[in-house]
Amino acid sequence: MTDVAPAFCGDGELGYRRSLTDFSTPLKLDESYRLAHLPLVAPGHPGVIPRREGSFYEMGRHPRVFSLVLPVDDDTLRASPAFLALEGSLRAAPFAGKIAWDLLPKRRERLHATVCGSLGLATPPAITAETREALRRIGPFTMELRGLFSGNVNRGRLYLPVYPEKRGGRNPLQQVQAAFGRAPGDLWLTGLYNLADDLDAAETAALGRIVARWSNVPLLRLAVTELRVIGACDDLVLDGHVEAVLPLGAGPRP
Repeated sequence: MTDVAPAFCGDGELGYRRSLTDFSTPLKLDESYRLAHLPLVAPGHPGVIPRREGSFYEMGRHPRVFSLVLPVDDDTLRASPAFLALEGSLRAAPFAGKIAWDLLPKRRERLHATVCGSLGLATPPAITAETREALRRIGPFTMELRGLFSGNVNRGRLYLPVYPEKRGGRNPLQQVQAAFGRAPGDLWLTGLYNLADDLDAAETAALGRIVARWSNVPLLRLAVTELRVIGACDDLVLDGHVEAVLPLGAGPRP
């Protein structure tokens, strides 16, 4: 019996294409990035927003937040020839000196795509028996990481978008969100690279060409067998720790 290759959700069902950066004008780091990311990437940059009224950020840090994430193994990613070719194009780009390459080894154990953000503040969330049973019924699924993505929010961060398997007309990541009482999303992003400065017109155009070249190119296909609850005091998860591992399908009972 021949295994049937998985079919993946397409761009018509996901939000990546509508959420792209506008590369027709020079890329300026936006306020959300300058508040949450830039203080961690380049704390001396004049564009850093150290704090803002109504926000819990203080130089990029905040009380511990717990989120549900899909883990991505850095070693597996770096074994992909397609990914290495993509990263090579970034290292050769005219804006390569503005990428915070030093962050990569600090985050290699923490790569992930967020599925449900802010499940708990300061205190880990309680995962009910009903939610665990819903995850068991969803079971393992396949996903592809593709590249590259730069969005219209958090301009300055470059991502690998997640394309989940489509099974029986359903998106398993949306099923996971429903198990946690969340509305269905259509963007799941693995944050990888961070810019340390604005880009000029030529650099922005070069980034736009790289994004267009690698858009929808599969970099890595993974079997997702578990999700994790991670707690962190910053949006780059530099101090993140795993609070809980939640198996999909059959797994050890709590």
